Amino acid sequence: MAISLDGKIAKSDGSVEWLESVPAPANDDYGYSAFYASIDTTIQGYSTYHQVINWDIDFPYADKKNYVVTRKQGLANTYYVEFISSNHIEFIKQLKAAEGKDIWLVGGGQLNAMLLEANLIDEIQLFVMPIILTDGIDMFARLPNDWPLVLKASKVYPNGVVELQYTL
Repeated sequence: MAISLDGKIAKSDGSVEWLESVPAPANDDYGYSAFYASIDTTIQGYSTYHQVINWDIDFPYADKKNYVVTRKQGLANTYYVEFISSNHIEFIKQLKAAEGKDIWLVGGGQLNAMLLEANLIDEIQLFVMPIILTDGIDMFARLPNDWPLVLKASKVYPNGVVELQYTL
């Protein structure tokens, strides 16, 4: 997950165009290709999904199984996405217990907090971008408890981006 230096995953309106203001190192995708190959499933909240489908691109995770966690009832599944509108925690527990590759929690802040509180996040991989946003969506919305993390790895890129990997 990419975050601003002040812990925002998106602007208040959900936009992430600010990520484009950080130039990527030449011929470096920050390990995204290898990471993407290591997963077979994505989970995202409805707001994140809505943001993704409004980009002017094809659905970016078309070759994966994709779930959108929402409180909205009656949404029709699409070719690429299955909507999970009830029993979210139980569904994700079963998903994690199933055979397969890793699962990517794409976001957003409410879903991140809900799954952290349910002990359903094993690792956090962050790319801290060298930018401070004036407003935005926190990586974890309204957590009631502190969460100690263990630093597993770190890497600094020439453009000022810092990659951090934590386990819980």
